[in-house]
Amino acid sequence: MTTAVPTPTVADTTATARPPLRGRPWLVLLSVSFGLFLVGLDATVVSIVNPSIAADLHTSFAQLQWVTHGYLLGLAVFLILAGKLGDRYGHRRLFVAGLVVFAIASVGIATVGTIAGVIGFRVLQGVGAALLMPQTLALLRATFPREKFGMAVGIWGGVSSIAIAAGPTVAGALDGAFGWEAVFWINLPVVVVGLVMAALFLPRTSFPGETRLDVRGVVVLALGLVAVVFTIVQSESWGWGDSRTLGLLAVGVLLLVGFVALQARTPHALLPLDIFRGTTVGAGGLVLVANMFVLVGVTFFLPMFFMGMRGADPLQAGLMLVPLSALSIVTAPIGALFVAKAGTRVAATVSLSLTTAGLLVLLTTTVTSPYGMLAVGFVLLAFGTGMTMTAAAEAIVGSAPLRYAGVAGGFQATCIQLGGAIGTAVLSAIIAASTASGAAGLGLSPDDAHGLALATLPDGVDAATRAVLEDAYVTGMHRALLTAAVLVAVVAVVANLSLRRARRVTAAEVLEETVEGEAGHA
Repeated sequence: MTTAVPTPTVADTTATARPPLRGRPWLVLLSVSFGLFLVGLDATVVSIVNPSIAADLHTSFAQLQWVTHGYLLGLAVFLILAGKLGDRYGHRRLFVAGLVVFAIASVGIATVGTIAGVIGFRVLQGVGAALLMPQTLALLRATFPREKFGMAVGIWGGVSSIAIAAGPTVAGALDGAFGWEAVFWINLPVVVVGLVMAALFLPRTSFPGETRLDVRGVVVLALGLVAVVFTIVQSESWGWGDSRTLGLLAVGVLLLVGFVALQARTPHALLPLDIFRGTTVGAGGLVLVANMFVLVGVTFFLPMFFMGMRGADPLQAGLMLVPLSALSIVTAPIGALFVAKAGTRVAATVSLSLTTAGLLVLLTTTVTSPYGMLAVGFVLLAFGTGMTMTAAAEAIVGSAPLRYAGVAGGFQATCIQLGGAIGTAVLSAIIAASTASGAAGLGLSPDDAHGLALATLPDGVDAATRAVLEDAYVTGMHRALLTAAVLVAVVAVVANLSLRRARRVTAAEVLEETVEGEAGHA
């Protein structure tokens, strides 16, 4: 604790001057879910509308990449800072600010009319998402009692998983009916509802124990994350062996190492390192990165495969992913019950194993394979990724001291975005390398080669050439799925070994965090 806080009495808590509904845990959860849904939805909608944006704005392959990754860049760079600012200045204030920025950026994307403007507003949209994302978990941590926090996180994870998986379906329906701009216009009514509910139901929570902001840490972390995320994105164009890729990645890693060293010596650290001591925050972060590597990476290239190789229209491609999105409604709450009964270690290990099984089932996918096997794979992925989200959130935010609720939320959200960015880049790079190798003797132009990496076949090819190109893409997709399966299986083993060392929470700590939670309602 950073300040001495008297234990609240019954009279203290019942005489609080606030509207009767403000701060009620389940209404808080409902309120933050609107912002959370927007963040997840807009991470994956562009995988469906990218072809429409390219046709309308005449974009290059590299520009189209940045429509997707500009959002992730804005998110990843500002998340930990936003969590710290929420702890200091108020979680509700930062949540509302994030919604407003997100709405402004959405309008800009839909109206700007140039690819440079779209990319710029996508980065700004990511900044808005970064402002609100850490506050969602911090508000839950400050309002839910410990015994109910796991269920709240389960629903939180379900909302996030639904949004990520439903992005392609929603985008396909809106793009087909109204055009790609509608994908971003639809954010406005959601923002309005979120703002109204925030005004009515969200409490004013903060933990302003420190008066100074770690400016050096902010700058070093931002530069390190920009370098790493920019390298990941550009690796698809430059190649992983390119000197620019290796050099910029080395700079980013060195900056992040320097950031950690700086935090160890800074009294008012942006990311206090004691958040990792005696907790499962670090292991939970690794689990979450692997989970989002799969969820975002797979939902990025599968819709393109459905449209380009199996002839589906945008709506049909989105509907094919419905088992993945629809089941997320129940998988995360089930994961919360599982965590409560079996513990975080067992829950994380089992859920990651289900994800591995789902990826292995998807290895049977071909251009002509029946949809039934795909659906089985999606069901396994839905249970695996949804339950993993809950276990990881419990390991991170549930084990962190309450006074670091915003920082823990920012760390978790950073893991989500980095996992998604790395998964998209790595799996796309594997597919691109495979398609380039498989089509090497066909004399494709650079544009056609880039298009093939996005599951787009060149016009006017004969049946034999088409078969070769389809085989090249499917082979690359299988290699990407196998890579993801091996990664998740390894992380499952690591989680099984590391999470068992999690400390038990004492009754004194529960009481201390309860007092801090009451004090945080400024």
